[in-house]
Parts: sequence; structure tokens; C-alpha cells
Amino acid sequence: MKRDTGKVYLIGAGPGDPELLTLKAVRVLAHADVVLIDDLVDRGVLVHAPRARVIEVGKRGGCKSTPQSFIERMMVRLARRGHVVARVKGGDPFVFGRGGEEMLALAAAGIDCEVVPGITAGIGVPATLGVPVTHRGVARGVTLVTAHTRDGAGPDWAALAHTGTTLVIYMGMRRLPEIAAALLAAGMPQMTPAAVIEQGTTPRQRQVIATLATLEAQARAAQLGSPALIVIGAAVGFARGLARVEELAQVA
Repeated sequence: MKRDTGKVYLIGAGPGDPELLTLKAVRVLAHADVVLIDDLVDRGVLVHAPRARVIEVGKRGGCKSTPQSFIERMMVRLARRGHVVARVKGGDPFVFGRGGEEMLALAAAGIDCEVVPGITAGIGVPATLGVPVTHRGVARGVTLVTAHTRDGAGPDWAALAHTGTTLVIYMGMRRLPEIAAALLAAGMPQMTPAAVIEQGTTPRQRQVIATLATLEAQARAAQLGSPALIVIGAAVGFARGLARVEELAQVA
């Protein structure tokens, strides 16, 4: 239904499983006129938007993607026409989802915008293996980082190796050999538990659980690919279901 003043909702759809959509996201989708949906979002969420026009604005690393500037212009144009727009992203809009960029673009255009948070993959995906990204005596924090940046520069892996936190790396599969080598060179123990989880929380989920020293070889042998999450740190040892907290703390 067209309105005098439109609005844009930046919705996080969660890490993959459509049942991890929040109740608020379901409510907003039910009233949306237009849904702009990212490539990695499970299309099962669209059952909650029965009357909306759906526009695919896919983004996936290494593939042809809809330009970000085009998406922002489209949201502004639709909202100015009086539509309620649901911009649906995987995970959380503000965790490597360009939600901040879109919020600023909408604000500059005078468009009302509301964020509907979602479960980020960095928390939800490790949980499917029983991995708590923080745990007393084992991991005093969690660091979410992307290996894929606009300028091509990588994070300071040497600094990250000494944080004492669980490292959760988004968009890092193509750089996995480089990441592992850099962390090892910085002094992270070879036996540090590590995992790669492909298509987490979905029926297609696959994973390898290894050590930092063997992670790249095992992921390659299993032919794991994107989208995938890399998780490194003592807390990954919980996924084995064998190690005791005292043993994991010695690795932390």
C-alpha cells in the first residue's frame, strides 16, 4: 500500500536458518511493500512478506554484485514514492553488512530508517557446533574481523594473535593459507583449536574442526568453500566434546 511518507527497515535475517528471523522482522515483513533481499538470505523468509514486491540485490564475494550505490538510490526512490521498504540482509545489518553506509545514505536523503537487528553469523554459526565464543577461563572475549576489505589490506594478524579472544573471521576462505601462516608466525600455538564452517545453520552446513596448523589442509581436503566462517581459539575445543575446561584454558 502506497503512503505519503515511506520508510526503510534495515533487517537482519540471521545466519542462514530462516527460523532464526526475529519476531520483529516477521512483523515488518508482513507490512512491507517492497523487499530488497541479499543473495545470502534464505528465501524461506519471504513467506512472511506475502504481498511485497521482491527485488534481488545480491552480493557475494568473487561474484558479480549489485553496486552498493545503486541499492542506496533504489531505497531512496522507493521510499520517496511512499513505500515501506524492507532491506533484508544476512546476519546483522551492522556487522559487515554495510548497514551503516545505507543508514547514512538514507539520513542524507531525509528518509526515515529503522534497524531491525539480527543474529550475526559470528555468534550463531559457532553455536551450532556447541562452541561458545566466550567462556570464563577459556576465552575472555570475541573478535569479529573481515579478511576482505575494499582497499585489499588485511587486518593486523600479529596483533590479533595475542588478544586472548576467539577470532571469528568473515569472508576469509580465499586467504585462509595467509591467515593461518600469519597467526603462526606471530606466535599463536600450532595446536590452537580452529574450525571452518560452511553455510552455517542451514541443512547444507559442513565443517572441519582441526588445529591452526592443519586447518587449511583439512578445509582444502574437504573442499569447503564460501560462504564460510573461520573460527580460531581455545573455545573451538568445545566442538570436539572431549576437552575439559581446564585443558582448553591452557591453550587460551
